[in-house]
Amino acid sequence: MAFDIEMIAARYSKMEAAIAQARKVVGRPLTLTEKILYNHLWDGNPSKSFGRGADYVDFAPDRVAMQDATAQMALLQFMQAGRKKVAVPSTVHCDHLITAKDESGVDLGVAVKENKEVYDFLSSVSNKYGIGFWKPGAGIIHQVVLENYAFPGGMMIGTDSHTVNAGGLGMVAIGVGGADACDVMAGLPWELKWPKAIGVKLTGKLNGWTSAKDVILKVAGILTVKGGTGAIVEYFGPGAEALSCTGKGTICNMGAEIGATTSTFGYDESMERYLRSTNRSDVADLANKYKAHLTADPEVYADPSKYFDQVIEIDLNTLEPYVNGPFTPDLATPISKMKEEAAKNGWPLKVEVGLIGSCTNSSYEDISRAASLAKQVAAKGLKTKAEFTITPGSELVRYTIQRDGFIDSFHKIGAKVFSNACGPCIGMWSRVGAEKKEKNTIVHSFNRNFQARQDGNPNTYAFVASPEITTALAIAGDLGFNPLTDTLTNEKGEQVKLDPPTGEELPNKGFAVEDAGFVAPAADGSGVQVIVDPASTRLQLLAPFKAWEGTDLKGLKLLIKAKGKCTTDHISMAGPWLKFRGHLDNISNNLLIGATNIFNGKTNEVKNQLTGNYEPVPQTQRAYKAQGIGSIVVGDENYGEGSSREHAAMEPRHLGVRAVLVKSFARIHETNLKKQGMLALTFANKEDYDKIQEDDVIDIVGLTSFAEGKPLTLVLNHKDGKKDEISVNHTYNAQQIEWFKAGAALNLMKA
Repeated sequence: MAFDIEMIAARYSKMEAAIAQARKVVGRPLTLTEKILYNHLWDGNPSKSFGRGADYVDFAPDRVAMQDATAQMALLQFMQAGRKKVAVPSTVHCDHLITAKDESGVDLGVAVKENKEVYDFLSSVSNKYGIGFWKPGAGIIHQVVLENYAFPGGMMIGTDSHTVNAGGLGMVAIGVGGADACDVMAGLPWELKWPKAIGVKLTGKLNGWTSAKDVILKVAGILTVKGGTGAIVEYFGPGAEALSCTGKGTICNMGAEIGATTSTFGYDESMERYLRSTNRSDVADLANKYKAHLTADPEVYADPSKYFDQVIEIDLNTLEPYVNGPFTPDLATPISKMKEEAAKNGWPLKVEVGLIGSCTNSSYEDISRAASLAKQVAAKGLKTKAEFTITPGSELVRYTIQRDGFIDSFHKIGAKVFSNACGPCIGMWSRVGAEKKEKNTIVHSFNRNFQARQDGNPNTYAFVASPEITTALAIAGDLGFNPLTDTLTNEKGEQVKLDPPTGEELPNKGFAVEDAGFVAPAADGSGVQVIVDPASTRLQLLAPFKAWEGTDLKGLKLLIKAKGKCTTDHISMAGPWLKFRGHLDNISNNLLIGATNIFNGKTNEVKNQLTGNYEPVPQTQRAYKAQGIGSIVVGDENYGEGSSREHAAMEPRHLGVRAVLVKSFARIHETNLKKQGMLALTFANKEDYDKIQEDDVIDIVGLTSFAEGKPLTLVLNHKDGKKDEISVNHTYNAQQIEWFKAGAALNLMKA
């Protein structure tokens, strides 16, 4: 039986009436996205038509999922909320703190020992408050959610940007910061601006070397890293129905890379097959009863341009494999053009490492297709030219692929199998030689390839591809190799061609596992003690942020004016810093150390206006804080792209930054700043970015009449005595303004 089947049945029982009422108030047929949203309104009553990209709406998500790195801060906040138990089904997944170095067994043992304090904290908090706990080694949160918790037509939030993976099972699943998760676990409504709608019509059927990954790689090239911001992407058409459920999950997973709120698919036979194969026939039976409500109304897909703000059409019959990168996941190159593009741009052609797996591409189907290529290495007399690694997504998948011989196939070509964890995808990779900072190329089937993300080396050119293409490029050791047309020279000097990959959507013998890694919470956790050592370097109880002073903010120092891409990786690095995710003061020592200072072109070197010297960003900000001086951060387009990590908002808040002013925000980061009592501002005129000077002292005027839709004024006091006044916008509604005044949303919850 599935987890939380009673909750799922209750949600379905409300669906027909809610959707019928929503059709009346909207006055037209509904998209799938709209059906799910209207069926999850907080008040349960679709009484008005909401404006896309305009109206803030309160929702009632069905569940919450947290990975261990973000769960620490989310649960530290929840402990302040005064609740005895979570109000909705919630889970914690230990997947982020395991470093990939040697092989799965060794690496897992090291992680369990090194992170014992954190794992004990998470398991005890979970036990106390009724939260399901998935042990280290159980798998990556998004794969485990897809296998156990996702259900068609549901809504969930998760403290990781790739929560969107659950759209592969027809959910509206959205990545959030820990403060949002805290609200929902505390039984409060969750607020979201009603999303815009992008429709992607898929026709034809995948064939040969092309996979579901290539769909999203192409879409990323079309929409770019910010083209989906504020929108939900809904995939449909005969090509969508022809995809496997886990293939749909891959597409939704990487939708985070186009800035989309989430992505989803209508319920179909592939989802039913997946539900039954993962021991959830009861969910499949329920979904079949409500099938008409788990996809868009027929009129929508018949004439999509009438119902979506933007429509993209992709023919899977002619879709070519893509390789995206380097340094950004939206730089899309068809495999046939890669050799030419690499030569033109000076990208290193030699592939040093190929890595497959992660939350994006670690399904049974993915692994089986990659294994079919691994088997060809010996059969065709080849040798793998690059290092090759596999990261299984869950213990269920790992156990099953071991039983079916795939791991043996990988070992025979010299591959290394890492733990069921995030590993290299998030920078938890102890890569030999990375410290030398040599220019090199890697190819992986992950989702992000920001500079230095995987191995800490800013000169690693990381490219994103499907597991099949990643495997082929690792075998060839050549970024310019096109397996569709090119041959390889084998050990006998013969020219041989790789056959297209083959594989199974689901295991013929069914999934198998001995210990999936789940620990149920105590029925009554009131007697469970949660202990945090005051001397700990890993965990720190939170103190409330101070409320707004009630005045305009004057005399703010410019901390940094960031140039170009500034993701949450730049603002709060992962990798070795993950160990401090539960200790706000310690992790604040990585504040903005990856951002490029426009005034000198360097990272982690800004002018300290108190001394006139160039110093590290955290050190400079701590000096301002010690003097009681506030500061402001200035950024470029799509600031805060990437991970949902709220540390990127909590760290500047903790160290005394009062406002972040940018050309545009990524959705999750803007919300995180608001939740923590920060001012998230955008230039009314983007060219005013150029007016910010290195020694500026800045005043924010208009806060005493701070109101929804009313711009604020910034006074730039330049070192030469001149001044500039610029207008800045914000998207705060009345409730969010109260968060700012209270010092943080959590302060209001406790009030």
